[in-house]
Amino acid sequence: TRLYLMLHADHEGGNVSAHTTHLVGSALSDPYYAYASGVCGLAGPLHGLANQECLRWLKETQKALGGQEPTVDILTKYAKDTLASGKVIPGFGHGVLRKTDPRYTIQRAFAAKHFPEDPLFKLANVCYEAIPPVLEATGKVKNPWPNVDALSGTCMQRYGLTQEDYYTVVFAVSRSLGCMANLVWSRLM
Repeated sequence: TRLYLMLHADHEGGNVSAHTTHLVGSALSDPYYAYASGVCGLAGPLHGLANQECLRWLKETQKALGGQEPTVDILTKYAKDTLASGKVIPGFGHGVLRKTDPRYTIQRAFAAKHFPEDPLFKLANVCYEAIPPVLEATGKVKNPWPNVDALSGTCMQRYGLTQEDYYTVVFAVSRSLGCMANLVWSRLM
């Protein structure tokens, strides 16, 4: 949980929750109201709900594989079929980054060290190899690499936080540190 909290703290204000907090705070609103508005931004599947969406997708994929060991070939076909059906593959791409999210890399190293045989981690690890080339081949994706959300739900699940609806709450606690610090600094400047 400490790793999750650290990795999800605000990073320079360009995301929905930090930007909204800053915007509302710029009207000299009460800092708690400003942050409450930022937390509302966490309710979207492309921000605060993203790690839940990734975990659910991994579980659905695992179920669809029916106990079959995931391989790059199997996941490549599954990813192509997913996209062909009009669905998205959550956990890949980032609004700013154009390479693998370094927070993902940290989580991946942590998982490889502490629970390398976890079935969801093994699946996510194969996704790391199989999905980016599929997304690149579409020509529509600027960044086909995994982001922080691709593994964060898997890590939370592994360490006992199994009620996915609370992941956004933990995200909000983490994000509060950076958002509120940025709000204080902006008022001091």
